[in-house]
Amino acid sequence: MRIALYQPDIPQNTGTILRLAACLGVSVDIIEPAGFQLGDTRFRRALMDYTDHLDLTRHDSWEQFLETTGNRRLVLLTTKGATSLYSSSLLSDDVFLFGRESAGVPDLVHARADLRVTIPMAPGLRSINVAMATAMTMSEALRQSGAFSEIAATPETDFL
Repeated sequence: MRIALYQPDIPQNTGTILRLAACLGVSVDIIEPAGFQLGDTRFRRALMDYTDHLDLTRHDSWEQFLETTGNRRLVLLTTKGATSLYSSSLLSDDVFLFGRESAGVPDLVHARADLRVTIPMAPGLRSINVAMATAMTMSEALRQSGAFSEIAATPETDFL
């Protein structure tokens, strides 16, 4: 299971997503160009000291990223999705793709996705924050795959 961020442009959201991934033991791909430097203070503040616990791969382009996905299913989270996240069958080797906060993903990327899902929300609202959408998605994917049982709670880690 992997998280892929397509050209993220808000450093705090990206740092938060990477911290989440480290805590859940999920790998992350960042598809460049990002809208900030990975040394950005806001990014580092959100990521905190979780860098050593993170499996992160940076890709110079969409094409380079695609070369690494192999046969894995690409699941795009999009407000244009026809299927609810909660009615989708998610697989333990899926790659969950999240678009730019400001623009989502281009049509070329949208068309390449094997599955396009949306998170249900109240009518008339545009979108859920990408870090929150990632947390919701990974929670559902880990629940469906049974992977939460593999994340052992210890006295040091069994609280938020």
